[in-house]
Amino acid sequence: MIIVAATDFSTRSHRALRQAGLLARARRAELHLVHVVDEDQPDDLVRMEEREAQRVLVEQIGSMPELHDARCHPIVITGHPFDGILRASAAVGADLIVMGAHRKQFLRDIFTGTTIERVVRGGKYPVLMVNNEAQRHYERVLVPVDMSETSADAIRFGLSAGFLEDGSTLLHAFSPVAKRRLLSSGASSDVISGYVDSERHGAMEEMSSFLVANEFDAQRWSLRVDEGVPMQVIAHAVAEKRPDMLVMGTHSRSGLLRALIGSVTEEVLRSLNVDVLVVPPTRPDLRPPKAATAACSDA
Repeated sequence: MIIVAATDFSTRSHRALRQAGLLARARRAELHLVHVVDEDQPDDLVRMEEREAQRVLVEQIGSMPELHDARCHPIVITGHPFDGILRASAAVGADLIVMGAHRKQFLRDIFTGTTIERVVRGGKYPVLMVNNEAQRHYERVLVPVDMSETSADAIRFGLSAGFLEDGSTLLHAFSPVAKRRLLSSGASSDVISGYVDSERHGAMEEMSSFLVANEFDAQRWSLRVDEGVPMQVIAHAVAEKRPDMLVMGTHSRSGLLRALIGSVTEEVLRSLNVDVLVVPPTRPDLRPPKAATAACSDA
């Protein structure tokens, strides 16, 4: 496994480096520490910052306990942060990018997104956003799923990378479409409750079928189906279960549509204080046969 950990030398990035180090040691992975120097400045200043960044990276490799015994390689590259991270990741053949949560810049982010969101939109690499202190093992993992192909891709990567184990929770949000009509028609609470329970049962059966279709049924999952819109359901489950990590897929949306309406995954990245692993769709030429696949989640 090849892991890229991006750092801007902030406290947020230090947490990400420590987590990346623990992941690399546990998986005997190569770890590339990447810092991007802004090239939009005088050449002399760029060269000076490159030398200083190289020095700091080497110093961190030697001083961070979590990086000891990890196969670490410092990389300094010039450019815009998100582009530099993606170019460095492509150069080393990264399997995973680890980043700290970036400071929001409000108006600019509405239209362009944070650096981590722009890296996620690159659509090729799984990205782990680290919000909390480094932990040796993610014990409570929550996986929002919408039974799409993207959800299946996220679960496959989570299993192959060792993030998902027996007891991980799969969460699905369902919306009983006729509930509002029943309420407005004056239906009794028993009728409404029975209808919602029926819809919940149907959603649970759909999740079970999804697991079987994708050959995930050998794993012992904790299954949870909650009524509501996806973001509200995810936020409520995070507050209640206090997971160490969320594992989510992201659907391919781009351009103005994404800028205007965003996605559940981006809402999660912006608003929930939990480590989030975002997995892009698998390239079509790498997908398993149709009969063996099924879903994924941008929730």
